[in-house]
Amino acid sequence: MSSHALLVLFGSQTGSAQDTAERIGRQAQRRHMRVRVEALDIINDIIFIFVFNMPPLFVCATTGQGDPPDNMKKFWRFLFRKSLPADSLCRLDCAVLADVLLTKLFFVHGCILIYLYIFLLLLRPNGVSDPWLISFWQKTLSLYPPPAGLAPLREEEKLPPRYVFHFLDEVPDKQTEHLQTPPTPLQPFPARVVFNQRVTHPSHFQDVRHIELDITGSNIQYSAGDVVMMRPCNAAEDVEQFCQLLKLDPERYFTLTPTDSSTAAVPARLPQPCSVRFLVEQFLDISAVPRRSFFEVLATFASNELERDKLLEFSSAQGQDALHSYCNRPRRTALEVLADFPHTTVELSIDYLLDLFPEIQPRSFSIASSLLQHPNRIQILVAVVKYKSMLFKPRKGLCSSWLASLDPSTGDVYVPLWVKKGSLSFPQDPDTPVIMVGPGTGVAPFRSAIQERAAQGKMANVLFFGCRSESKDFYCRSEWEEKVQAGQMILVTAFSRDQEEKIYVQHRVKEQSKLLWDLIAKKNAFFYIAGSAKQMPASVCDALKEVFQKEGGMSENQAQEMLDAMEKAKRFQSETWS
Repeated sequence: MSSHALLVLFGSQTGSAQDTAERIGRQAQRRHMRVRVEALDIINDIIFIFVFNMPPLFVCATTGQGDPPDNMKKFWRFLFRKSLPADSLCRLDCAVLADVLLTKLFFVHGCILIYLYIFLLLLRPNGVSDPWLISFWQKTLSLYPPPAGLAPLREEEKLPPRYVFHFLDEVPDKQTEHLQTPPTPLQPFPARVVFNQRVTHPSHFQDVRHIELDITGSNIQYSAGDVVMMRPCNAAEDVEQFCQLLKLDPERYFTLTPTDSSTAAVPARLPQPCSVRFLVEQFLDISAVPRRSFFEVLATFASNELERDKLLEFSSAQGQDALHSYCNRPRRTALEVLADFPHTTVELSIDYLLDLFPEIQPRSFSIASSLLQHPNRIQILVAVVKYKSMLFKPRKGLCSSWLASLDPSTGDVYVPLWVKKGSLSFPQDPDTPVIMVGPGTGVAPFRSAIQERAAQGKMANVLFFGCRSESKDFYCRSEWEEKVQAGQMILVTAFSRDQEEKIYVQHRVKEQSKLLWDLIAKKNAFFYIAGSAKQMPASVCDALKEVFQKEGGMSENQAQEMLDAMEKAKRFQSETWS
C-alpha cells in the first residue's frame, strides 16, 4: 500500500454524486492509495479538512432549483460564513468535480486546485466523468507518484469489501428504542396511518392517494411550505426473491465490522445486530435502476464467460450506450439484473452487499395540511407511479407503491417520518395577497397554505388549479367550494380534457390579467408555482409576463425585469419536481 491517501467528499441528493465518489474511491484503492469516502456534512469546521491529512476531492451535485443537497448544507453554510478568512484554505490542495459556484468559493478562500472540472452530475453521469477522471489521475499521480514497481490492480480484480458480515447463532433480544425529539433521519417518528383514500375516479388512469398520518406525541411542528420525509420499504415479494437468489435466510442476524481503519463506520441506520430482513427490506435499494458502479463490482465475481463479458461491457466507458439501453431506458431494477445474471449472482459474497447496493434514499412530499386545521396530523397527496416499459412487468415507484399498499383497515400500519423546512415561504403580513398556481398534486403545499392562512384570518388567497377532468381528478373540490363560499379564497380552474381545445392553468392566468395586475402591482402580492418541472412552470412565467405587458404597458424586457425583481424579493417562488 502506498503512503499516499485521498479523501473523497460528496454532496449528493439522489445518489449520483455519491456513486461517482465511491467509484473514485475504488479507483484510488486500485492505485494502492489509502482512501476515505464521506458525505460533506462531516466537515463542519475548517480544521476537519486538515485533520484527515489527505488531499480532498469534492464531488457535488445540485438538487431542485440549483440548491445544495441535504448532506452538504452544513458545509455550504460554512463556506458562506462571513467570519471565514479569505486565506483559510490556502494550504489545501484539492480537486473539484462540481458546479461553478462551489469552485468559485474554493478560489475565494485561497484553495489550490490541482484539477477542476465544471461538471453537472444530473446529466448522464455514467460516462461523462471518464475524461475528467483520466486527467485527474494523470495529474494526481504526477504529484503523488506510487512506489516504484507497484502497478495498479486490474479492473476485474476484486477489492476487499468495506464490511464483513458475522452471522449470529441466536436471535438477539429486541432492544427498546428511545425516541429523539424532534424526529431525525436516523430516528424518525413512526406515524400511524389514519386513512389512505384514492381521490381520483376509478376510471382515471392515475391513482392519487390522500393519506393522513397521526403524529401525536412526536413534538413535530410544521408550517405551510414544509415537507415530510420518509424512507420506503422494498415490496415483500422483492425481498423474498432477493433472499432466494442469494440463498439468504431473512430471519438470520448478523453484525458488521469495517475491513479497514479508513472505511467509514458501520451505517448508523443499521442496528447492531441486524436481521437480513431489515437489511433487504429497509436499507438496500434493490428496486432502483443500477448505476455503472453496480456492474463494475458485479463483474469481479463473474466466472461465466458470457456474463463476464457483458458485465465488463456495461462497466466500460464505451459500453454506456448499451447500459442505457439495457437498464435506464426500460427502467430495469438491480434485482432484475441479478436474475438476468444467475451464474454471477450465485457467486456473489454477502460481504459485498453494501458495496453493490446503495442505501434507500429518503423521499419528500409537500405537506398538504395545516396543524391549525388538523392538529396532530400530516396529510399528503401521493400520485402512485406505475407504467409500462418494454419489460413484461409494469414499472412501479418504490415509495408511492409502498404508501398505497398501507391499509389501516387491516390493523395499525406506520410510516417512519420526519419534517424539514421546504423551499416555499409565505408572507406574515395579513393584508398581503397570495397567488398560487398548483396543477395536479402541485396543489399540496397550497392546501396547507390556504388552511393555515384562513385559520389566521388571512383571506386574500387566489388559487389556480388545473387537472384533466372536473369529474375525475379535481382534488379537494368540496373543500375549495366551502372556502370560496366562506370568502377565504378565490378559485380559478382549468380542466384540460373537458373540451375539444385543451385549457391549462397558464391560459387562466392570462384570462385573469386585471385581477393579477391589481394584486401584484398595487397590493404587493406574492406569486407561487408548484408542480411538474416540464413545460408548466415556464408557460406560467410567460403568461405572467404577458399580464405585465398587457396591463402595465411594459415591454418584454421590462416584464422580465419585473419578474426578476419579484424573485429577488421572494415575491415569486417556485417548487417543481421532475
